[in-house]
Amino acid sequence: MSVSSPFDYIIVGAGTAGCLLANRLSADPSKRVLLLEAGGKDDYHWIHIPVGYLYCIGNPRTDWLYQTEADAGLNGRRLRYPRGKVLGGSSSINGMIYMRGQSRDYDGWAEATSDPAWRWDASLPYFKKHEDHWRGAGPLHGAGGEWRVEKQRLRWDVLDAFAEAANQAGIPATQDFNTGNNEGVGYFEVNQRSGWRWNTAKAFLRPTCLGRSNFELWTGTQVPRLLVDEGRCTGAVARTPHGDETVTLKPGGELLLAAGAIGSPQILQLSGIGPAAHLQAAGITPVLDLPGVGANLQDHLQIRAVFKLQDAKTLNTLANSLIGKAKIGLEYAFKRSGPMSMAPSQLGAFAKSSPDKTWPDLEYHVQPLSLDAFGEPLHAFNAFTASVCNLNPTSRGTVMIRSGDPLQAPAIAPNYLSTDEDRRVAADSLRLTRRIVSQAAMAKYRPEEFKPGTQFQTDEELARLAGDIATTIFHPVGTCKMGRADDPTAVVDSHLRVRGVAGLRVVDASVMPTITSGNTNSPTLMIAERAAEWVLKGE
Repeated sequence: MSVSSPFDYIIVGAGTAGCLLANRLSADPSKRVLLLEAGGKDDYHWIHIPVGYLYCIGNPRTDWLYQTEADAGLNGRRLRYPRGKVLGGSSSINGMIYMRGQSRDYDGWAEATSDPAWRWDASLPYFKKHEDHWRGAGPLHGAGGEWRVEKQRLRWDVLDAFAEAANQAGIPATQDFNTGNNEGVGYFEVNQRSGWRWNTAKAFLRPTCLGRSNFELWTGTQVPRLLVDEGRCTGAVARTPHGDETVTLKPGGELLLAAGAIGSPQILQLSGIGPAAHLQAAGITPVLDLPGVGANLQDHLQIRAVFKLQDAKTLNTLANSLIGKAKIGLEYAFKRSGPMSMAPSQLGAFAKSSPDKTWPDLEYHVQPLSLDAFGEPLHAFNAFTASVCNLNPTSRGTVMIRSGDPLQAPAIAPNYLSTDEDRRVAADSLRLTRRIVSQAAMAKYRPEEFKPGTQFQTDEELARLAGDIATTIFHPVGTCKMGRADDPTAVVDSHLRVRGVAGLRVVDASVMPTITSGNTNSPTLMIAERAAEWVLKGE
């Protein structure tokens, strides 16, 4: 069945970027907008209770359940690779941390694209445009926008002690990680409203967007491929929720691909847009040889160090008793505070792996709990976890289709720790963690290194150890990167238009040429904010 076009714009993917795009483009009542989402509605109660990420990640109702390929840098291990399969995308299952990154990230994008529009000073207004910050409006923050940013509704003595120890180790305190230089230690700000998760479906689809007569939302609708004719994207093939009907959709204007750093390169490759040799091997007839599609995958790999504690209150023992669980539930029911309101990581720190660094290149996510692996039970002893990641990895991976079957997950190969630089930073970051924990502020808890263990000391031992215990922090980007016309690996130009295909843009985290120095959700919203303006202006 073909729907020629009651729609001016078709958006593929109702995740972080897609929800904002839908809101901005449908604000003009003369433009009809269709938003397609392969996942379901965000009506699962655990999406909205902050601690519910524990029940959303690894749940086929809300997660695509991807896994990485066996990774040499991880000593042959595979990792679970969560991606949101629901309205709001990964903003419905992520850690809710509001983080822009550093000004140098955006200045680097401007250099990579030869477009000053991406510089930090030029990008900051687009962060502020949709922001509703608890501090109110000011030079660095916005108020009254759709994207709510609040302080966390809990604190832990052991986290306060870690923050003081970080100060003693030379990391300053900070009240705001989002000034352009995020060096320091403090509690993360979160995307919540009054103790509830604030995902992009709530922020941008309800109530305004869903109430517009010129807007339609189709959930449970997968897009197996795009249609390209004589160098122009003429539409998309959509598979209805029951899989028994295929609809050809043809927009009057542009098609916007916002399926994320895994989904967008997969859809492009299934459509014949990508590295021609790989497409042919997968049984796809190449339409356009774009070698950068699916390349340049970057992610933050966190190394989880666990320390046993004495005379400390942590979530391990609190949540491992019926009385403790009852107290947690009652506090959330009556106050919307406490452990059920907490993001996966509460305390953050940005630091330098060595004194010769000009900018912080490490991010800590510190938690008053410990477990063997995500999804496993909490340990029976009191402990805390200090996870540290290299903000600017030099390792690069790929996302590549295995066949022409759109239901088969692509091969995700991050190639973690594949460079000498990344292995060196991994070793240095573990040493810094030990130095922080050894400070006087932590002495009262008598911390004992449980993982990785003090027997590992040399660079080689620590790098191999990182491969044994490190895991993704769920920040894949870069697989459809933007760049200059003379960059053979660039997939889109600085206005996110796919090179060689008119009428098609990619708008999501895949367009980042380099990963931001922090959590990637809110930078993706800024990208979508800019793209919406360009689309409406025809630029």
